Amino acid sequence: MLLNSCNKESLEKPNIVLIVADDLGWSDLSYMGSEYYETPNIDKLSKSGMTFYNGYASSANCAPSRATMLSGKYHTEHGIYTVRNSDRGSRKTRKIIPIETKTTLDLDFFVIPEMLKEMGYTNGHFGKWHLGDVGFHPEQSGFDVNIGGNKHGGPGGYFAPYPNPELENEPKGEYLTDRIGDEVVKFIDINKENNFFAYVPFFSVHTPIQSKPDYQKKYSNKDSNEFHNRADYAGMIQSLDENIGKILDKIDALNLSENTLIIFTSDNGGIRAISNQYPLRAGKGSYYEGGIKVPMIFSWKGKIEAKTESYERVSNLDFYPTIKKLVGYNESIDLDGEDLTPIFKGEKLKKRELYFHFPVYLEPYRVQLDSGTDPLFRTRPGTIIIKDNWKLHHYYEDNKFELYDLEKDVSESENLSEIKKEKKNELLIDLNNWRKTNNAPIPSRLNPYYDQKYVDSLMFLIDKNLLSGKVNKNEYINDMNPF
Repeated sequence: MLLNSCNKESLEKPNIVLIVADDLGWSDLSYMGSEYYETPNIDKLSKSGMTFYNGYASSANCAPSRATMLSGKYHTEHGIYTVRNSDRGSRKTRKIIPIETKTTLDLDFFVIPEMLKEMGYTNGHFGKWHLGDVGFHPEQSGFDVNIGGNKHGGPGGYFAPYPNPELENEPKGEYLTDRIGDEVVKFIDINKENNFFAYVPFFSVHTPIQSKPDYQKKYSNKDSNEFHNRADYAGMIQSLDENIGKILDKIDALNLSENTLIIFTSDNGGIRAISNQYPLRAGKGSYYEGGIKVPMIFSWKGKIEAKTESYERVSNLDFYPTIKKLVGYNESIDLDGEDLTPIFKGEKLKKRELYFHFPVYLEPYRVQLDSGTDPLFRTRPGTIIIKDNWKLHHYYEDNKFELYDLEKDVSESENLSEIKKEKKNELLIDLNNWRKTNNAPIPSRLNPYYDQKYVDSLMFLIDKNLLSGKVNKNEYINDMNPF
């Protein structure tokens, strides 16, 4: 709950630390119940504020989620739907021609750091940018400091020397997650007398999965289970948690806790083949719950009541209007999300829906473990709506619908679209209205290269467990690059 709500508070501008892990799954934290991964600092952050158990990323993969979070606009506005090309997978397996995706967030968007810049904030970017090449880097989007941000989605490696021109003077063998944490601590120390915004999009735990050797050894000797069992991944999570701890400790040491809003989340769901998010279905790249449901915490000592929980369905789309409200920015900005401050006061949000528009293709990652729309794709072109506890998927190739009651079936295992037709039609009306209002591009042109016999042969091999999933650039599987 939001405490000390008074006129004086509205005049106070908090420092803001926005921490975004990369590909960290919904259950990949000990406060979320994992007995294998160890995250004492993130657990402490959870206890210090409000934890959202139905927090969502606005997209199931990196760049589109970040673009929506920073711009406060749905994908239909900025046009970034996926990473790189939209015609992913073999052309012989795609029935329709997908909508082209953009790879750069246009500078015309008035993003969060630019709003804060107008409010007198000093802004620092630390980690992954992935929203454009030179000319579209963080420095052109309101940041005064940029450590590590460039066009690339992956780090290329976690041990120095790094293949990243935005990371200089690194000692040989330095661990990237430690470097990011140290740079944030220095930034906070330098700007302790100013209002600051530290945007901390860690590269971790994005592939390649590279842990410090002693951490990997530690988890190799720890009991695991069928869902969480990779020692190298667990070691990466420990390093991520330690560096979040550094940031929290610096804020405490400088007596800034009562004037600092801290937000923690992940940019999308975890990679299912690396860390299974059971009971959620699928993972990164999929619009089943495992691909879009993420950890989410808001903490502000003395303002947001400690040890509070929310089960409202919220999104990183909501960060911009919430920050706008809390810093007192009074100019009108056309934003698509909702201000979450009523939840901090113990109130409910007005009825709202969440939409996920993905008019493109994304091939599977380790097909036998993926659990996406089908064995050939994590996601086919479609749009999803979540309203209350109901979720409707609409896929365009065959006008296919899937309806799930998330309250009773969080695993999305029972398609109710032919049973609960009235509910399906209710959500479809909302979905159609949203698509019309937002001029959502719908792919409809048939792909002349589609080959049903080829698809049938692939499905036969998959059914017989004969398809290994190894790298084959001429086919639909890319086992090394899970963007």
